[in-house]
Amino acid sequence: MKEKIRDTASDLFLERGFKSITMDDIANQIGISKKTIYSEYSNKTSLVEDCVMNKFCHLSDGIDLIIAMDKNAIEELYEIKKYVMSHLNDEKSSPQFQLMKYYPKIHKSLKLMQFEKMHKCVLSNIERGLEQELFRDNIDPEFIARIYFTGMNSIKDQNIFPLPLFPVSKLMDSFLEYHLRGIVTPKGKKILNTIINSNQL
Repeated sequence: MKEKIRDTASDLFLERGFKSITMDDIANQIGISKKTIYSEYSNKTSLVEDCVMNKFCHLSDGIDLIIAMDKNAIEELYEIKKYVMSHLNDEKSSPQFQLMKYYPKIHKSLKLMQFEKMHKCVLSNIERGLEQELFRDNIDPEFIARIYFTGMNSIKDQNIFPLPLFPVSKLMDSFLEYHLRGIVTPKGKKILNTIINSNQL
């Protein structure tokens, strides 16, 4: 039952935001009493934390599987982007910023975990791209990894990138292309252009 509650709550939080969803909403969606939820979670904060950390672990495992496929560095980033997007329901409710506002402690823990994960993945990706001669050999991998994380967080700010102007999927594509065009070699550029052109079909 705990898993059912967590999965349902996660979907609702992603769709409508952490603030607007109540324990009653979750109970009604599943068809159980609110008391049943409280038998598994002492309060809404503990449920939010479980949902957030479970989603993070699930995404991390999926990203690890993609990395293990040993694709070239550029394809790998596009596969990861596609995978993450398919699990975040387009983030219409901007859950990260609601989390920061209403559950700052959970947000702080999540951001640290995200940084560690993304930093490790991007550094690994850059090393692979350098070996494959897809990325320029005069780049600073540490700088690129950190600027990538900073940029990825900044584009989620809907005050700067309002949804009507920048739908999430388009924004992610634009950011990834922006990142890659700054570091690719001519060989890498050919692969990048092929991927971009195939995505537009």
